[in-house]
Amino acid sequence: MIPYFLENLAPQIESYKLDSVKILAHPLTAGQKLEIKQSKFLGLPYLPNNQKYPTGLDGTPMILLAQINFAEVPALENYPESGILQFFIHPTDWYNMSQNDYKILYHDTISDDYQTDFNFLSDKTYEESPIYCEHSLTFTKETEYGSITDFRFELDFNGLDYYDYKETLDSTQQEQLDNFFYIIGHKIGGYAFFTQSDPRDYGTNLKNDVLLLQIDTDNEIMFGDSGVANFFINIQDLKNKHFEKAYFNWDCC
Repeated sequence: MIPYFLENLAPQIESYKLDSVKILAHPLTAGQKLEIKQSKFLGLPYLPNNQKYPTGLDGTPMILLAQINFAEVPALENYPESGILQFFIHPTDWYNMSQNDYKILYHDTISDDYQTDFNFLSDKTYEESPIYCEHSLTFTKETEYGSITDFRFELDFNGLDYYDYKETLDSTQQEQLDNFFYIIGHKIGGYAFFTQSDPRDYGTNLKNDVLLLQIDTDNEIMFGDSGVANFFINIQDLKNKHFEKAYFNWDCC
């Protein structure tokens, strides 16, 4: 709902409307494990028996950062309605953001012929993981109206920029404004959040890229110093399910 003090800007704000899926991540207690096909942060992946487990260039097994089973996710335009999407990162070099340090897999069809032996993943594998424990995920569909950190956001606040306009408001209104235009948290689609800057603003070849997944700092999640991680993909690659072309970005305070 648009805050009352922004009603005169409603036509502009409505033009930024995008649907997204908010993700609530619930840390599991010691000994709990999710079913192999479920959506999760961390944990064990669904992998068909004929598929090699992802490794880095150095042969090190990667860790499953996130697994999204789209059968569990509310429908979102251009995103899959079924299948399992997975985000793997190198256990120690993930912060480099090199394409060699992460892999993205998509399983269009899901069978019961999958791997169950992951004994090669030890506790040491996860020592430098930005996600500290396995999380179950729940999903809710939401509507967003722009993000002050997203390069596409160019709302004119009665001739003022965002920060000058914010100074014209009282403290309660300022808090409402920030809650409305800072889109933090875990999510699929919609507007991205950054602690620094939007990488898509630096190259014309990135202008049509959309947010595939965002993982934010949480009780048991930390990218650097209270950072946020994003995966982006070109809109046509998203529609065609070419998820291997998605790319990883993270920044922190």
